Order: sequence, then structure tokens, then C-alpha cells
Amino acid sequence: PPTPPRPSTAFLGGPGEGPPCGAGLGWASEGLGAGGKNRRVCHAAARLEMGSLWEEFNRLGTEMIVTKAGRRMFPTFQVKLSGLDPLADYVLLMDFVPLDDKRYRYAFHSSSWLAAGRADPAAPGRVHFHPDSPAKGAQWMRQIVSFDKLKLTNNLLDDNGHIILNSMHRYQPRFHVVFVDPRRDSERFAHQNFKSFSFPETQFMAVTAYQNHRITQLKIASNPFAKGFRDG
Repeated sequence: PPTPPRPSTAFLGGPGEGPPCGAGLGWASEGLGAGGKNRRVCHAAARLEMGSLWEEFNRLGTEMIVTKAGRRMFPTFQVKLSGLDPLADYVLLMDFVPLDDKRYRYAFHSSSWLAAGRADPAAPGRVHFHPDSPAKGAQWMRQIVSFDKLKLTNNLLDDNGHIILNSMHRYQPRFHVVFVDPRRDSERFAHQNFKSFSFPETQFMAVTAYQNHRITQLKIASNPFAKGFRDG
């Protein structure tokens, strides 16, 4: 069968996540669930994997390296999905929104981040499609969904499709489940066909080098790719 088209992402403009779905009310009318969301996304649920590790980083103040060439995130953003229609097609994607309008600097004497003026002009807003998109709900729910190909860059002219972020700015990753609507005029229903998830424990500061030495230690201790930096 032909690959269904990727849906428009124009609906991802604001930080809002659309009206909430009412559990159990999603079958009242064809297509629409309570709260104005399509019933094929209304009951979608996402559980963040490695939650305790994210919490550990979050307590210290997570930092993510951005480089010109692009750097993968650690911890990797991974979720376990449920509540999808097994036979429907879905696209999964991520974007990153600034947490505030400030630029920061790290004060080593107090081991803390301090606001250091207004944010730089926003980097080009990009989304990262999971490479397996689109796929059936059954496939997405079968295993943990990992965004391990996603890379962060500070290169404003990046042409590799990486997520562009400003260093020394704070970000919130957002995860979106989008139902691939087969209707010819599906653009009209774009706002009904997605559900978004934000996990506060995944917030981070974009940096070109780790500032907090405890973050460096935790990354080395918990990242399987950092074996060479470990003692012994």
C-alpha cells in the first residue's frame, strides 16, 4: 500500500496541548472524542522511560550538549505508548520549546544558574520525525519508542535537519502523537488529530560544554557510550 502522507505540523505553533480528552466519552460521535479530539488520539497515553534517571539529572539541573555537527541527547528520550488504535497510522515527532525568555550563565562559586539577560533571537523552530513514521498504532505500542537518532545543534545554518537550539538557554522537549487522517480535507482537522505530551523532568539547559561537574560525573556513570571515561 502507498505510504500515507506526513501530516502538517502547523498546529504545533503554541505551547498549548489542545483541549483535554474525556476518558470513556470518546465514542459519542464518529471521529470526535470529548474535548474535540479525534477518538484515535483521545486515549493515547505516553509513559516516559528511564524516569528515575531523568529525575536524577533534573535534581542537578540537566544539561545537554549542542555542537555544530549535532550531538545526541543523553538520557535518550524514550516513551512507552498505549491507547492508540492498532490499525490506524500515526506519525510521532518531537519539538523543543524555550522555557522562558532568558539567557543564563553558570556561577561556579555557587554551583547555580543565573539569568544573564534576555534570550537570544529564537532559533528556527524545527520538528524531528521519528524515522519509523508513519506506522500502525500496533507497531508503536509493541515496543519502547526511542528518539535516539535526534541530534541537537547550535548551528543556525544547519542543513542536516537537526534540532537547532541556543546555548545557555532552557528548553522543554515535547512529544506529539499525530493520527494520519485519510480524509481528503484532513488539513481542516489538524487540530483534532494530535495529542501532545510534556514531561517536566526532561527540561534541560543547552550548553556547548558541561558547566556543573556533577552532571559530567552522572553522564559518565550512566551513559553506556562513556565507558572510556570511567575509572578502571
